[in-house]
Amino acid sequence: MDVSVILAAPGWRAAVPGVERLARRAAEAALREAGRGGTITVLLAGDRELRRLNGRHRGKVKPTNVLSFPGAGGAHLGDLALALGVVRREAQANRRPARAHLAHLVAHGALHLAGHDHLHAGEARRMERAEARVMRRLGLPNPWRGAT
Repeated sequence: MDVSVILAAPGWRAAVPGVERLARRAAEAALREAGRGGTITVLLAGDRELRRLNGRHRGKVKPTNVLSFPGAGGAHLGDLALALGVVRREAQANRRPARAHLAHLVAHGALHLAGHDHLHAGEARRMERAEARVMRRLGLPNPWRGAT
């Protein structure tokens, strides 16, 4: 298991102390939960970069919290990209620590790269339970507790 973290927006360090280590731990815990090995790269970027990537790859010209880009096969499972501003705003709106929200989004994206999805109700529930187990392993709150 190999998780690389690229810090493209330095504001991440002020928003989430130890951000690189936390992102790496969240991705590794998600891969263990899914029973998968392989490599993932996590890009910690700003809203402008995520807006560009979201527009190019999904046709949505706005920033989003996390994007998952599946790998071409083999050991490289894929890449994740997260937007600092969006993550901060969502954490604040949901009254959650930014570090917990970041860890949840990294785990969510890594589970996608490991084959999980949430297109149908049953799949969504399985993915939510997997995310909750990952967060518990990280010593962070269940992101779905109290969610409506």
